[in-house]
Amino acid sequence: MSIHLGDLGKVYLVCGKTDMRQGIDSLAYLIKRQFALDPFSGQVFLFCGGRKDRFKALYWDGQGFWLLYKRFENGKLTWPSHENEVKALTPEQVDWLMKGFSISPKIKPTKSRDFY
Repeated sequence: MSIHLGDLGKVYLVCGKTDMRQGIDSLAYLIKRQFALDPFSGQVFLFCGGRKDRFKALYWDGQGFWLLYKRFENGKLTWPSHENEVKALTPEQVDWLMKGFSISPKIKPTKSRDFY
């Protein structure tokens, strides 16, 4: 079974390292105080710790909070490290993240060749 976070509402990724020991109240407070966003808005907020093989999602459904936790068994996430920043993700980026891919893929330039 797969959970489609994008179906819940707008998804925001909290950049940098978050203390993954924090629970619902601490994460909601962080969203409100540090980023001036409303944790009761019905939007999804994603947090990642230092290990980058797991993340938490905080979501308010109108009656209570959901705290989802995903851990990848193989590999690590490419998580933006800009502290004190929140990024709004597109549905495509959410899908990539849930599959363990980078939200901003980079294409390496090829070496130029002379063709005759």
